Amino acid sequence: MKVSEMPYKRITVEELKEQAEKIIAKIKSAESAEDLKAARDEFNKISEEAETACALANCRFTLNTRDEFYNAEMDYYDNAMPLFSEIENEYKKAMLESPYKADAEKLINPRVFKGFEMSLKTFSPEVIEDLQQENALVTRYSKFMGELAFEFEGKKMPLSVLRGKLEDDSRDVRKKAAEAIGITMEANAETFDEIFDGLVKIRTQIARKLGYKNFVELGYYRMGRVDYDEKMVAAFRKSVETDIVPAVSGLKERIKNRLNLDEIMYYDDAISVTGEMPRPVIGTEEIFENALKMYHDMKPEIGGFMQRMLDAEAFDVEARDGKFGGGYCTTFAKYKQPFILANFNGTSGDIDVITHEFGHALAADYMFKYAEPDYPTGMETHECHSMSMEFLCHKYMDDFFGKSSDKYRYKHIVDALSFIPYGTIVDEFQHIVYENPDLTPDERKSEYLKLEKKYRPYISFEGIPYLELGTRWQYQMHIYESPFYYIDYCIAQCVALGFLGLSREDFDGALEKYVEFLKKTGGVSLGELIEGAGLKSPFGENALKNTAHSTAKIIEKIEEELF
Repeated sequence: MKVSEMPYKRITVEELKEQAEKIIAKIKSAESAEDLKAARDEFNKISEEAETACALANCRFTLNTRDEFYNAEMDYYDNAMPLFSEIENEYKKAMLESPYKADAEKLINPRVFKGFEMSLKTFSPEVIEDLQQENALVTRYSKFMGELAFEFEGKKMPLSVLRGKLEDDSRDVRKKAAEAIGITMEANAETFDEIFDGLVKIRTQIARKLGYKNFVELGYYRMGRVDYDEKMVAAFRKSVETDIVPAVSGLKERIKNRLNLDEIMYYDDAISVTGEMPRPVIGTEEIFENALKMYHDMKPEIGGFMQRMLDAEAFDVEARDGKFGGGYCTTFAKYKQPFILANFNGTSGDIDVITHEFGHALAADYMFKYAEPDYPTGMETHECHSMSMEFLCHKYMDDFFGKSSDKYRYKHIVDALSFIPYGTIVDEFQHIVYENPDLTPDERKSEYLKLEKKYRPYISFEGIPYLELGTRWQYQMHIYESPFYYIDYCIAQCVALGFLGLSREDFDGALEKYVEFLKKTGGVSLGELIEGAGLKSPFGENALKNTAHSTAKIIEKIEEELF
């Protein structure tokens, strides 16, 4: 079935509650662990229906944020989702309180119950109205960013297209693009500040009602993290500062000298090669044709999945007015179908999409087959799937970039290592904001600038309208929409760089380890997945020092061949 043909029907609170109450009654009257497992399977079935309806509504909203019908559906779910959570938590509470729980853990992975315990820490009926307000603000931001038009050289365009100009060969074009971003953001500064200030306040209010000092602890519980905590993330950030930042700073110094720049401005950050930037030498249709060949060559079952995605028309990659400006992979669980949204803009990022988001989709396909549907898999694990696939595709980049393929590989690895300090800025910024919820908008911007100097001392925003005030974060959608998500990218990037090293030594062996990583997701912990692939945990002693060293060696080797 094509994604566009999937029937949509709103799942109402009333019908979900009626079905759930019957299942909860079965849990409370269960006479064995088998009865408990049967009830759990039944609940997962109705959850699948609800999740699919929500995913379809959100997907069609993001494809066209002006669609009146799906705008109304999103308004409904903004209010309904907290009520869905209330229903779901009643089910989880009944499962945890069952006298057969211990026996059921022999039939159901015990980590499922740990996930239930964490979920109960994120909700109480008294915060339902607050959650509804939070959801409405998040949707407002998504709609605002989807419809915001930026003027560049007399043309109006979405941010997703304009950001492609930040990779233009001409420094003057890049500078003008950065200025255009800043000018339009400044014209809408009041809206950016108002939405975020509202989110900080409502999230803080929710946290305090639930008994937390601030939103940070609640934010971690919301992320469903059972493998690491706030202290481990703080230690990770410190390792980024001491081990990754010096490595990236040295790398950026070499790039600055090679490009004959006095300093690296914000609009120079994406530039790491001399001459023309590596861009796809083929159009969208050929990108998909070559991707299909690539995945078939990797492994027939992977190629077969790519063909199924194409047959289902499960990609939407055209950038257009009114479309959500980011990129994502979602799933329609009822149909066992992933879907990818992106905004192609003619840069190397288009190929990153066809590899990164496809990694998510492939993992989802394996998880439909092998994973427990309610297993608490963290987002960092999902990002390992996508980021690692990007590097496994390096072998095939000649088909996308032609003579510039080595430049692309170099740029991609440089960007990957350089991303870790930026992602860490985003994470620490959110800790500061939610630990100090009374900061004014200007104070938040000041704190952000301090973090830029701490983690990216090699970049200057000076002279760029609005952005020089410390506002780059305002178009990082995760900060508004998914608090504390972003550090997961950094953790996953370290794992992905490990797969890069493996693939350069033994591609077939690395691919097999990667596929096993996917197949075991949703059944074992992150640590077990990493260990099973023969890699080191990013939280281990000297892990980031080793990551910086091994990646720097790869980069230096390519530099010797390229420049």
